[in-house]
Amino acid sequence: MVTYIFQRLFSILVSLFGVSLLVFFMVHLIPGDAALAILGERASEESLAKLRQEMGLNLPLYQQYGKYLWDLIHFNLGRSFRTNQQVVDDLVRYFPATVELTLASMIFAVFFGISAGVLAAVNRGKFWDYTAMFGSLAGISMPIFWLGLMLILLFSYLLPVFPSSQRIDTVLDLQIQHRTNFYLIDTLIAGHFEAFGNALWHLILPAVTLGTIPLAIIARMTRSSLLEILNQQYITTAHAKGLRYSVVILKHALKNSMIPVLTVIGLEFGYLLGGAILTEHIFSWPGLGSWLYAAVSARDIRPIQGGVLFVAGVFMVINLVVDLLYAYFNPQIRIANQVV
Repeated sequence: MVTYIFQRLFSILVSLFGVSLLVFFMVHLIPGDAALAILGERASEESLAKLRQEMGLNLPLYQQYGKYLWDLIHFNLGRSFRTNQQVVDDLVRYFPATVELTLASMIFAVFFGISAGVLAAVNRGKFWDYTAMFGSLAGISMPIFWLGLMLILLFSYLLPVFPSSQRIDTVLDLQIQHRTNFYLIDTLIAGHFEAFGNALWHLILPAVTLGTIPLAIIARMTRSSLLEILNQQYITTAHAKGLRYSVVILKHALKNSMIPVLTVIGLEFGYLLGGAILTEHIFSWPGLGSWLYAAVSARDIRPIQGGVLFVAGVFMVINLVVDLLYAYFNPQIRIANQVV
């Protein structure tokens, strides 16, 4: 198992090198002048030339990439010329908001997705099966931006129950010391339960919006996998032994059907970490997606490179964790990994 982990970590490093190479040249294919996008059209030629020199844009591409790679080896992601902040500092500031939103979305998606999938599988061909599958089809079909706007219209304006933007009310935000940039954790550390409730309340609408598509995918995958397991001989034997129906489903069938479901959960979690741009933009959520969108709009090279590389690394680590979780749900995979 240890050998397998080291092999996977080495493959992650190789993949990150490929990502860095790809992102570097893709950024330089974006039309326009990065210095002009940052300083504006009224900037003088002297200031533009100075900024190009500071950004290294006056060097040949292979020298620029060599400098970029050298900085990466020393764990230096560079500085944003738009915010004048180190990219690492911006990641520390904005990534927790995206993680908080993604975790809330995945908790919502996993709980209701697996529940709907189990309900559909045990009631195959009945009302609850058709209802769950119709709901999952609707969830996959609805665009995120449309769903977010409809939820804001319904629950923030017509029925003003939930806030439509930001992570917490400004008045409460000023009363909290942000140690981790995870608002739910910071409010609990401060013992400010009103602020905790307010931050949690702000999280509901964007989490539901972002988690709808993963919920639908998880529900369909759970149903399909569980139906396959329910047809196995050992499930019939468990019923014949007189075990309770709930024990057979939850302990024997569901656990053995979780391998493909775990794959979907891991992939969707990785996608949400790097692909929550629309949801963050609609709800004015100050996360990694909004930060990357602003960097691309301003053609701020180092934040784009550092942000994409960081998201890719997180995605690969999540896939590794999911693969290791397979060993818990399937001992044969554990044995195979040890042999590798």
